[in-house]
Order: sequence, then structure tokens, then C-alpha cells
Amino acid sequence: MCGIFCLFGATNTYTRDYYVGCSKKIRHRGPDWSGIYMDDVCVMCHERLSIVGVENGSQPLVSEDKNILLSVNGEIYNYQAINESLNCKPRTKSDCEVIMNLYKKYGNDGICKYLDGVYCFVLYDKKKKSLIVARDPIGINPLYYGYDKNKNLIVASEHKSMVSCVTIKIFPPGISMNFRLNDVYMPICNNISAYYNPTWAISSFQPIKDETILCKEINNMLTASVKKRLMAEVPFGVLLSGGLDSSLIASITTRLLKENCSAFGDKVHSFSIGLEGAPDLIAAKNAANFLETIHHEFIFTVQEGIDSIKDIIYHLETYDVTTIRASTPMYLLARKIKSMGIKMVLSGEGADEILGGYLYFHNAPNAEEFHIECKRRVNDLHLFDCLRANKSTMAWGLEARVPFLDPEFLELCMPIHPEQKCNKIEKYILRKAFDTPENPYLPKSILWRQKEQFSDGVGYSWIDGLKAYCETNMSDDEFSKMRNEEVRTKEAAYYLKIYKSLFPNRMGVVERWVPKQSWNGVGHDPSGRAQGVHANKY
Repeated sequence: MCGIFCLFGATNTYTRDYYVGCSKKIRHRGPDWSGIYMDDVCVMCHERLSIVGVENGSQPLVSEDKNILLSVNGEIYNYQAINESLNCKPRTKSDCEVIMNLYKKYGNDGICKYLDGVYCFVLYDKKKKSLIVARDPIGINPLYYGYDKNKNLIVASEHKSMVSCVTIKIFPPGISMNFRLNDVYMPICNNISAYYNPTWAISSFQPIKDETILCKEINNMLTASVKKRLMAEVPFGVLLSGGLDSSLIASITTRLLKENCSAFGDKVHSFSIGLEGAPDLIAAKNAANFLETIHHEFIFTVQEGIDSIKDIIYHLETYDVTTIRASTPMYLLARKIKSMGIKMVLSGEGADEILGGYLYFHNAPNAEEFHIECKRRVNDLHLFDCLRANKSTMAWGLEARVPFLDPEFLELCMPIHPEQKCNKIEKYILRKAFDTPENPYLPKSILWRQKEQFSDGVGYSWIDGLKAYCETNMSDDEFSKMRNEEVRTKEAAYYLKIYKSLFPNRMGVVERWVPKQSWNGVGHDPSGRAQGVHANKY
């Protein structure tokens, strides 16, 4: 993962120092090296975190004839296979160079449909005075675009770097946009292509399938998804909360490394965080002992979390309550992990959206509503869980990879009948797929553990402490002026106040995560403990 900042139009509007300063605002995303290209109509800045092609993969990439420029934030897992199919000998060891090779072969429409990976990229063809901007199918990597008062187009990984923009939008996932520069070099969008059109997005759920066959398919698909994400030339590890999703990813990774030892050995480094005595710390320790990982446990205090809130809001660029609650321990953990020399981790995001794993899904009135809510959650991943996982870790130059969000895994699991997704316990079919007593992936206590949202699992005192702090530090008078349909609590008002102080006039790029409140019994508080089925509900 990296950070990109690009401007197209009248580049002499600003100085080179200005562009370097804009890019520097996202240097935390790429602390390894900085690159910049600038001419009369194009500025391309890149902040690099080197995971593949460490020695010579710096960007922006420039074609041999100096005509094509490319800046990418991402990883392309099938780059070697594509280069072989194109009979192309790469000039660098960068996995991202393949995007340029595809463009040379197929033009504007021949790139994204061939890529298997997570990415945001900007490709500029100097000769044609045209550019392509694209984002991966799920939106795992963040991307924004907008215009300044001179109608220059600006594209960036985080909107904090887009200081001169008067309008900013979230670049949609699964989309590529083509722009041309007109006679006065102003960028005009001349085509928007929705290249990702999965069958699950337009269809209902399938009939109940044979459980044995379905479990085998899920097991094989998730294992393959983890395997491709072990592509790295640097030390890596796994985030291990002790919940089902992260524990499964850790278990699969452990098995794969035992089968094929990496350059960094056959032992997995696992990482967990929580308050003293937190449920997640206990479960993570049990999972780590079972898997025989090299386990690292970190303790934080409620005060340390509170002290980080302003930094969290700055890095995540949001005031959403759920995101901030869950991001704080992840942000603190990422700092610890990076200090140990780890540059990439695997994480368990996405399973709850795909399989209806949040506890409020137990309140779904029928199968159709359950399925529709799964689709809504997956379509919104780029606004919440992907944003949280990416920006919390990339704040310290640590890349998080998410195997559950592989498009092939989505294609398999999204249409599964809701009765197989939630059968007395959430994510039943996923648990069953890895319930192999003859060669167990996890202890039963972990495999069949009730869903514990991360912000709860790190210790119930975390959310309780946050609420209490915000109650004390937000006056009744100030809260009454801010209170509305979206800002129902002092906690929400406190976050919004900080966000406005950091990012005035940037309200349009933030969404709020709330459970399906129209379902009977589902309340406004997004905590899992607010749901009646939680073993330790409020």
C-alpha cells in the first residue's frame, strides 16, 4: 500500500513546493520513499510503502518511451501470470507495472477486468492527453477526487492532502473513469465504466445447498484467498483478536507456512490488543497457543485510547462513532507492530458483512431482508470496515490485507441461503466449514465463540469509558446546539466537533455506520452489547 496525490490541469497554479507539501500530508502511508513527476499539465506524487519489488519498484512508473505515467496504491496478486500471458518482460520488479503493460495492449477498457488485487491507480497518457482513474472492486484502498477553484482535477488517497479542493467526492469502488484534457488542458470526464458487476449484486439468495459440498467449497476458497495474499518480500504477521474471523485467517496462514516455509520462517507472528483482562486477549492467547504462533499481546488503557482520539479522527477522516470506537485499538496496535519491523498483516474484515455476522442480524424479519442487508453492508464496506482497517494501519505505514474480501470468495458466499449463514449462531456455515475434528483448525471455544465486535472485545470498559469521557467533556448547552437525527449522543457530538476543527467544510465525505434500526428489537447504539442476543448485553 502507498499514498498517491495527483493534479491535472494548469499545474503552474501552484508551486512544486506546494505539491510536495500536499503529498507529505499522506507520507505516513508510504514512509519508504517519495516520488514526483511534474510537467505543464500533470503532477503525480507517490509515497511508497515497499512490500513487493522493494529494490526497484519506486513510483511514479514511467514507460520506456516516457509517454505513459502510472501511480498506484495497491497490490496486484496475479501480476506474474498477466505478464506471462502478455509475453511481457517487466522493466521493474513492481507488481504494479503490469497495469501499464495491460494499457499498452488493450487501452482504456482492458485493465481492471484482468486484475486480481486491491488498488487505486492513476494512469496518464501524455501523447493522447488522457488519463484513467480506477479503484478496486470492493474499495479496500481509499480514494477521493475533486476540483479546485480553477477546475483542476485532484485525485488522492486521503482528502487531507486535497487542501485546495472546493468539491471532494469519494471515488466509488469497482469504477474506472476516463478523462481527456481539452484544448486549454482542463480535465473532462468522457467515460465512466462500472467494470465490477458480480452476479450476487443483482440476484437473490440460492436454495439451501448440500452442507458437505458447500463447506468444502468455502474451506478451499478461503484458503486460496489467504495463500495469494502471502505475496510479500518483507516480514509479515496476522492480527488475532481471538474472534472467529481473525482466528481462522491465522490458522490458515499457519498451515500454509508449514507447507511452504517463507523467507521469514514457518512460524506466524500474531498480534492482539486489549484492556487488562479483556475477552479478546484471553481468546487470542488460547488461539495462539493452539496454533503455536509467535504471539505478541499489548495492553492499552482507556486513557491512552482517549488521548489518541484526535489523531484517530485526523487519520481516518471521519466522525462516525462505530469507526472511531473500533479504530482506536487497531491504530494503537498498528504502531506497536510497525515498531517491531513488520510491514504487512492479514486481517479478518469482511466476514460479518458477507455472512450476516453482526448480532443484529438475528433480528432479521425474514430471509429476504437478511440477504438485502448483507448486500447493503458489502456495498458500504469502503465507507466503514475497509476505511477503518486501511487508515488505522496505514497511519503507521503498515499494510492490512483482507482475505475474506476476495471477489471469488464473495461470489461463492454472498448467495448462500440465510438459514445456512445464521443457524442459531451467526456465520454458522463458515464455522462448520472449518470444523474438522480429525485435524482441527481451532479450539471449539474459538470456532464457536459468539460474535464480539472489536470495540467490545478489547474490553467492555473501553466503550463505557469513552461514553463517560464524552459526557464530561461535552456541555449540555453545546450538545443541544449540535443535536439532530445523526447526532443523538454526546459521544457523537464530541467526535463531530473534533472533525469540524480538523476538516472544515468536509462533511460530504463521511457516512455513519448504524445497525438496521427498522428491524424489531434493534437499537441505535452500534455496540454488539446493545443487542439482546449478546451474552453480556447492556
